[in-house]
Amino acid sequence: MNKDFIRAIDDLEKEKGISKEIVIEAIETALISGYKKNYGKNGNVKVQIDTETGQYNVYTEMVVVEEVEDGGFQIDLESAKEIDDKYEIGDIVRSTIQPKEDFGRIAAQTSRQVILQKIREAERENIYEEFHGRESEIVTGTVQRISKNNIFINLGKIEGILTESEQIPGEVYRQGDRIKAVIVDVKNTSKGANITLSRTHPDLVKRIFELEVPEIYDGVIDIYNIAREAGSRSKIAVMTNDENVDPVGSCVGNKGTRVKAIVDEINGEKIDIIVYDKDPVKFISNSLSPATVVKVEVNEKSKSALVVVPDFQLSLAIGKEGQNARLAAKLTSWKIDIKSESQYDAMNEGE
Repeated sequence: MNKDFIRAIDDLEKEKGISKEIVIEAIETALISGYKKNYGKNGNVKVQIDTETGQYNVYTEMVVVEEVEDGGFQIDLESAKEIDDKYEIGDIVRSTIQPKEDFGRIAAQTSRQVILQKIREAERENIYEEFHGRESEIVTGTVQRISKNNIFINLGKIEGILTESEQIPGEVYRQGDRIKAVIVDVKNTSKGANITLSRTHPDLVKRIFELEVPEIYDGVIDIYNIAREAGSRSKIAVMTNDENVDPVGSCVGNKGTRVKAIVDEINGEKIDIIVYDKDPVKFISNSLSPATVVKVEVNEKSKSALVVVPDFQLSLAIGKEGQNARLAAKLTSWKIDIKSESQYDAMNEGE
């Protein structure tokens, strides 16, 4: 090791943000381990590197005691005074070791390994910091590989994982496909950042709308809420304070171009775009689109609503396997009970 070695560590600190002191300390620790391993030495061996010249010293430190119990760490007073008669009980005796000639090669190799390790650690930490706090953001990547139903997405500096539960049902993924997903979790592990992605999260629909509808991106239109059953249907409630803007029309786009681009991105999933209204009666009525609502009775205390629809639209309002009603309830955060006009009239007979 020499001044070039120190310069290399200085450059590492500037380029990678790795503390010079941390690298030196790690190399010293590794050299101690290497010295003991190669020369069978036990005891309190120390290594000190000169941060200016790059030169290193190997030495032992032993405590002066009355009676030696551990010969690797202790020295008796008589032996210590043979070295220097100033030593007293409790003093530290430092003795320089002259390593064998090949220790220089060991030192150089060890230093290189430590530096490479620190570079890898710094790069892993930098990647983690880059993605940490970006949960719910959308990213675009390429399908790198598929293993045990997990899809690994190349995000450039790192792979993200799309587990089976976060994949859109029925969607087929092939190596090389470019796909969009949202970040749902970022963890820092011993192997680096672990990034979990999702194609099923409602935020994916929200972020794609932001990309495709400039009025949403610019804040002219706000997304109030999204209810989603990935791979089948989503309902999105939008609103605006600008009287000159049609929030639903803007999201649909000219001849449906905007919403079509969004539907294509999420594998043909149906999307209902409805207007949010502060009036729960109107909002609940809108949420059951495409069904027409005749009457809504709300109970503010229990946040429940009785919705009346024409007889011929009862199945449409409820939806296949109750999906339309379920998504409407999720979108509005109200309990919704749907009745046909005939059922409602029968309920009120005799009152």
